[in-house]
Amino acid sequence: MSKKIAIKKLISNEDNPRYIGEAKFKKLVKSIQDFPEMLEKRPIIVDENFVVLGGNMRLKACLKAGFTEVWFEQVKDWTEEQKKQFIIKDNVGFGDWDWDILGNKWVAGDLQDWGLDVPNWETDIEFADDDDIDDEFDYPDDIEKSHVRMIQLFFNDKTEPIFKQLELKARKELDTDNVTDSVFKLFKQVYGKDS
Repeated sequence: MSKKIAIKKLISNEDNPRYIGEAKFKKLVKSIQDFPEMLEKRPIIVDENFVVLGGNMRLKACLKAGFTEVWFEQVKDWTEEQKKQFIIKDNVGFGDWDWDILGNKWVAGDLQDWGLDVPNWETDIEFADDDDIDDEFDYPDDIEKSHVRMIQLFFNDKTEPIFKQLELKARKELDTDNVTDSVFKLFKQVYGKDS
């Protein structure tokens, strides 16, 4: 059950493997300032010593926003292995955004205000005409055309860890939060000069 606690009693986890770029951090602070009630439903998770297991970025943003109290839940009697597992599983994104639904049923400005990186479909990405797309590929009857495309990259046991390491480095340098944005920005920087 969530309770409130003085923010200064919580200890940021120095082993937290997550980071947040400056632009994303500003969005998080704004999001929390705009809708602080959400924090009660997504409390900061701490261990028996008040070390943060889940919500390190929210804690940092709450401090920046000037909060003196935050909602928290405390877990007790967890092993170190369980704590480590929670830290990772709490941050794994299993789902993906359905850009067709977002584009048709949500307001892009609201999504951006809430912290979602929404591509500017007119300027960020150039699409072929729909007629050209149809000529290139026969869509099955049950699939609608979409302006969202997926590219799969295949790695072996040696190249995958190298790619992951380089992509994380690119995220930090480019202030992105996902592999798609990192790869797109890198390609645009390297090859976009001539286009």
